[in-house]
Amino acid sequence: MHAPLRPLCTPLATVLAVLVLVAACGRGAGAASGTPVPDGELRIAAQFSPRSGYAIDTDDAFILTQLGATEALTSAAADGRVQPALAESWTQVDPLTWRFVLRSGVTFHDGTPLTPAAVVTALGHVAGVAAPPRALRGLGLTVVEDGANAVRITTARPDPILPQRMSSPNAAILASSAYTGGAPSVIGTGTGPMRLTAVEGTQRAVLERFDGYWGGRPALARVTATFVDDPAARALALRAGDVDIAQGLPESSLLEFSAGSGFDEQTIAAPRTVSLLMNQAAAPFSDVRIRQAVARAVDRTALAEQALAGSATPASELFGPAVAWGDRGPAPAPDVEGAKALLAQAGHGPDNPLHVRLWTYQNRPELPTLATAVQAMLRDVGIDAEIQIGDYGAQEPDLLAGRYDMFILSRSYLTDVPDAGATLRSDYTCDGSYNIAHHCSQAFDSLVAGLDTTTDVAARQEVFRAAARILVDGAVGVPLVHSLENGVSRNVTGYTVDPMAKRLVTPQLAITG
Repeated sequence: MHAPLRPLCTPLATVLAVLVLVAACGRGAGAASGTPVPDGELRIAAQFSPRSGYAIDTDDAFILTQLGATEALTSAAADGRVQPALAESWTQVDPLTWRFVLRSGVTFHDGTPLTPAAVVTALGHVAGVAAPPRALRGLGLTVVEDGANAVRITTARPDPILPQRMSSPNAAILASSAYTGGAPSVIGTGTGPMRLTAVEGTQRAVLERFDGYWGGRPALARVTATFVDDPAARALALRAGDVDIAQGLPESSLLEFSAGSGFDEQTIAAPRTVSLLMNQAAAPFSDVRIRQAVARAVDRTALAEQALAGSATPASELFGPAVAWGDRGPAPAPDVEGAKALLAQAGHGPDNPLHVRLWTYQNRPELPTLATAVQAMLRDVGIDAEIQIGDYGAQEPDLLAGRYDMFILSRSYLTDVPDAGATLRSDYTCDGSYNIAHHCSQAFDSLVAGLDTTTDVAARQEVFRAAARILVDGAVGVPLVHSLENGVSRNVTGYTVDPMAKRLVTPQLAITG
């Protein structure tokens, strides 16, 4: 059960009500002096709202870590480096077992201490749900106490990146009181710098400073997050001075928050790629020449800089500038005549045009825009693509079954963990559970299989680079653009945009005045 949210000014029900609330409660948009305000309150217009009642085994867990309510045994950066969090150290005992030594002096928000028993309960719960989260799925995870200050975590098969997996928001450790019945309660059961005190459905969450935080007393006394799906509404609230941070603003709004405006606008590469997938399980895209023709027809630079007004970067392969192993070179230039020649070799030309269906979904507003632009580019080389925009949930069964032609998909290639192995295995191996492209190559599978015994981060990243080259050479989809994440703040110090979408509220974050 989640505690009801006591009103701050007026109830929230719609985006309009959100704007009425912030206008009534806002403190205005005065310029910051740079001096932290003691016991300040931070107000956030958040981009994504909770969809599963803050269930720790769902993507709602990212909201909890962003707001500083929960923590896991480890933390990790996009480059794969793992750092201590609730665990101060870890060692691999044998190929199947890791030992994690817990940090001393950690207290849960309910006043109870962090113990091995609490870790066993928390990780045992998330590993045992009917649909385990991506980072922990299929591991055969078991956790047992190992002395007064450690746990042993065992997997069914060797897992060289288990410490990275333990950084997933889904692996957050809650107090034992969270598991007294039904779904775990996240109200007042985390370990982070801010204690979640109240929620109001998908509209708002309130957090208060946790003075017993192991990392030092947080600067903020209170955080209020309002979940506003409409990016224009987030920009309006920030412009009016009624929130301090707005996430995920459209490019058109960012222009007014540029340098010299009094706002701090940050844009950073995100580990997410929008790709044009082609069904290799059936004609016409079982023919590599047609896939290569599509790759040559698409102008990726124009998609990023014109269709999306610079709110993305053009892609040359699966991985982009957000990660250490991503390609930072220019995207290939389009080759219309080369595309036409390949189509002619495959038997398609003015007398035999190629007609296909181009699917995408509207959950991410940039995808229909990209579909329209790609449609025009394909038409220039003699491919007639009929656009169908639907609901992703309804489309997925047909995608996985190979009952489609082309599909534009936005996909995070790190899948919660700063390691690309899971994405390569699920999306591109012969038995991959999310192999929408229906790609199957024994050479590719052998390359990815080597990750099962590779622990060195640099060596794993070389495998990622080699895998990306194979996908480009085989025209296994066309990476179109790499996404960017942004955030704009005013009167805030210590704020940085996290490309992994795991951190926002930290002990150092403060309001200035």
